[in-house]
Amino acid sequence: MTAPIILFGMFFFLLLIGAPIVVALGASALSVYLAAGDDFVSLVQTAWNAVDSFPIMALPAFILSGALMQSAGISRRLVHIAELMAGPMAGGLGFSAILASMFFGAISGSGPATTAAVGMLMIPAMVDRGYSRSYSAALTASSGGLGVVIPPSIPMVIYGVTASESITKLFLAGILPGIMLAGGLMIANYTISKKKGYTGSPERKPGELRKACREGIWAILAPVVILGGIYSGLFTPTEAAVVSVFYTLFVGIFIHKELKLDGFKESLNSTTWLTGRVLIIMFTATAFGRILVENDIPGMIAAGLLDLTGSLPLIWLIVIAFLIFIGMFLETLATIMIVTPVLLPVMVSLGVDPIHFGVVLVCCCEIGFSTPPLGENMFIGSSIAKVSIEEISVKALPFVLVEILVVMLLAFFPDLTMWLPNLFGY
Repeated sequence: MTAPIILFGMFFFLLLIGAPIVVALGASALSVYLAAGDDFVSLVQTAWNAVDSFPIMALPAFILSGALMQSAGISRRLVHIAELMAGPMAGGLGFSAILASMFFGAISGSGPATTAAVGMLMIPAMVDRGYSRSYSAALTASSGGLGVVIPPSIPMVIYGVTASESITKLFLAGILPGIMLAGGLMIANYTISKKKGYTGSPERKPGELRKACREGIWAILAPVVILGGIYSGLFTPTEAAVVSVFYTLFVGIFIHKELKLDGFKESLNSTTWLTGRVLIIMFTATAFGRILVENDIPGMIAAGLLDLTGSLPLIWLIVIAFLIFIGMFLETLATIMIVTPVLLPVMVSLGVDPIHFGVVLVCCCEIGFSTPPLGENMFIGSSIAKVSIEEISVKALPFVLVEILVVMLLAFFPDLTMWLPNLFGY
């Protein structure tokens, strides 16, 4: 029992004194090896193997693709189409923000990237139409999280690599949950907007939507090309990520003619920074997870949960509450890599499909994007709308509650997650 005490003691101590998550993970794992007098070269080799894999190559490519789409004018066209589709209905601009997040999330795979791309265009538009700044930011931050559920999804790639599960199957399983989360946000937005008197954009002119779709056809085709290629078996998710980069370059340079050298450099800079951050977290989290497995900590947790209750629905409630809680303090990728080796064996032993668990896990992480104190989307929304995190947090509560209800439905009714993979024969 000495190793788990050292591991968790050092980990929580470093977090409490404000150390970055990557330092807390790496230093606590290293402390266990040094305390045991082991050669920690094997620890480094284990961690290196986690990032030295073909599927993980999809990560920087999807990040680069999402960054390029902002410079290439693709995200702006998608947002414009979403705005015209909503029209003048109650909460119409909020509906547009959610719809635009779905469109952009089906390309970028990143929650913060989706929030930034949609928020820069939609938050000022919503404020101009009389929406409060805090509500506009809260809605955009909440809907921005859809980018990690609707495929392609960077967190799903990380879960697939960590759990050794099919990324294509995870992408398929995430489609309906993503639509359900978006639907829940739309219902909440309509209810609140009806009460507050928030409206949509002015009545559109005849043919305006058709014109916007014609001008944005290449933007609309992006998710069709990427996801269609994956599900048809034409290319793997990793190859699809590379295809999406070249597709974006082609559209931005030759079709829209908006992708300039400065935008390309900025996209490369943001991709390098974000990819490096993700890979170093993967590196240290894998070492941390290896020690958990070696000391049978997942087995202990499983035994503790089964001693507590044999009811799978009750265990799901405990697991969801736990995931949402830690999602408030840990970033998504670290949460997935720490939690997967601990909870996945527990849930599999109870008869839960690993793909089903992965989707619920990612959905819980999606909620973490819009819950303080860590919520990355909240900080992006706050900076765009120029309001405090506290104001946004209060306005985001209805959206968080709706998302929790959707996650519980997904957990209790696995067919909602698994029917598409089963339909495609995975």
